[in-house]
Amino acid sequence: MDSRLTGQSAALAIDTLMPPPHWALLERELLRAQEAACAAFYAKYFDDRGYLLCIPRWGGNDGPDDAGENLLNWPMLHALGAADDVLAMYKHGWDGHLRQYTEAKTEYVPMAREGMYYKEFSVMFDWMHHGEWISPFILEPLSNPNDATYEQRIRRYSGFYMDEDPQAPNYDPEHNVIRSMFNGSRGPMLRKSTALDWAGDPIEVAGRFDAKHGENSFAQMLDHFRDYNDVAGDHPLNLSTTTVALTAYALTGEAKYRDWILRYVDGWVGHTKANNGIVPTNIGLDGTIGGACDGKWYGGVYGWGFSVIDHNTGKLAHRPAWQQRAVYGFGNALLLTGDQSYLGVWREMLDAVNANAKETGGTPTYPHMYGDTYGEEGWYDFRPEPFAAGAHEMYYLSMDPQDLARAPHDPWYEFLAGRNPGYPVEALQRDYAVVRDRSEKMRQDTTTPDTRLSDDMNHINPATIDALTRLTLGGFPTGRDGGPLLCRLRYFDPARRRAGLPEDVAALVDHLTAAEVGVTLVNLNPVAERTLIVQGGAYAEHQFISATTGGITTEVNGPHLVVRLAPGAGERITLTMQRYANQPTLSFPWV
Repeated sequence: MDSRLTGQSAALAIDTLMPPPHWALLERELLRAQEAACAAFYAKYFDDRGYLLCIPRWGGNDGPDDAGENLLNWPMLHALGAADDVLAMYKHGWDGHLRQYTEAKTEYVPMAREGMYYKEFSVMFDWMHHGEWISPFILEPLSNPNDATYEQRIRRYSGFYMDEDPQAPNYDPEHNVIRSMFNGSRGPMLRKSTALDWAGDPIEVAGRFDAKHGENSFAQMLDHFRDYNDVAGDHPLNLSTTTVALTAYALTGEAKYRDWILRYVDGWVGHTKANNGIVPTNIGLDGTIGGACDGKWYGGVYGWGFSVIDHNTGKLAHRPAWQQRAVYGFGNALLLTGDQSYLGVWREMLDAVNANAKETGGTPTYPHMYGDTYGEEGWYDFRPEPFAAGAHEMYYLSMDPQDLARAPHDPWYEFLAGRNPGYPVEALQRDYAVVRDRSEKMRQDTTTPDTRLSDDMNHINPATIDALTRLTLGGFPTGRDGGPLLCRLRYFDPARRRAGLPEDVAALVDHLTAAEVGVTLVNLNPVAERTLIVQGGAYAEHQFISATTGGITTEVNGPHLVVRLAPGAGERITLTMQRYANQPTLSFPWV
């Protein structure tokens, strides 16, 4: 172990023997099973260059974002403790897909005729799709913070949204807006988008491809996107760009990234307050609410009023994609400042929307949309359940019990409250079944590279990190929303000089409050001791105050705690902490 770490961090020695708990054995087996499943997946769907074995296309249905999604959760899986091979396969496939989609070009779609990626980034699309492909990349430095190529990329990507690249004038510093919902390495789209912009070049479908949105022809692909037109102006989906800048800040420590994030998020705080507490979904190029949508604050693709006719059913479909993603932008500002008022913006919005409830058949119903299309006027899409978009994320960030009351029921929160003791084993067994099911689907897949689209494999990607993230880190599972890792604890293996739980070690977080976390650590190896470093938060943003185990309290007063586990030993530790006390960093604790 690095002497600099042991000299600066408090340490615990745990010698109490613990019979191997069922949950601990399942955690280690789930990691092992995914290592094998990921290797099989990679061998089947990637070539020796790291290229996907599929037809590379542009589009919202099966484009570059879906290619990146085939590696979703792989960096996170490694950061949890999976083998180094998982990270190596991810890096090879990630670099390969960047080259593959830089080489891939459209014939008819204007922005991608010189390549679907430019400067190793999607040329121009929305941040629902950007967020999906970039989600694995955002989490890579949790395991790989000293890679010069990665640092160059994250600086470049951030620069696209900080007015640093003249070829990508996405951000207007004068009005503090990102000029379009359609943006990327070739800048913003300031005209109305077309169905072709979204659907990509013509392609045969019937008999060849299994299009995942139910299309049997290219005409149906176009029809899917016929109402996807209003993209000019800023949009709350663009708040996902703050996660890119947050990663750059945590990696480099350069204040310009922090300053830009807070300025941009503060702009959205102001827009929301000026719009009666409701986050607007269109901001004009001049900074006015609704300025690019005829003054409609609810306008824009994926906005409050974005309901379209589903070509499969002929019925109205509601697609306000921003509602589950924009909350991370306000959360990023909280992570940087510790200022809980950023969450107040989201909380007040939920309450303001639900204040428009009405009685339907004697039962209160709550609106989820607002607009003036397809016969709707004002609040619509009334449902029995209250509007609660982002409520789970908000509660996790705030740990305010009143926020939990705003969120739908979650068995994990019941477990953390002591009311669902069977949850750990049930959750781990469920995820193990997911890995088994996806591996079986992979074995049964008879498609060939020329009959396979980039999204065909998304649903059988075996990296399954939900239960492991909740149980080992006390964390909110990362997905494809383009958000950072939100967790209470993270682990490092000083013997192997890497992130993740050391070999044979398992962890169970069973209690979370605003100021406390309870975690059981166990060494399943009956012969060799194991040492791990426990960190407060994904980015060392939380400061440990003390650690109590076996009735003895040890002062910590830092973001790291060294724990030595004797062979076969384990014990529960109660950690008190101050959340969001430190500036986020991706540096390993011994660097």
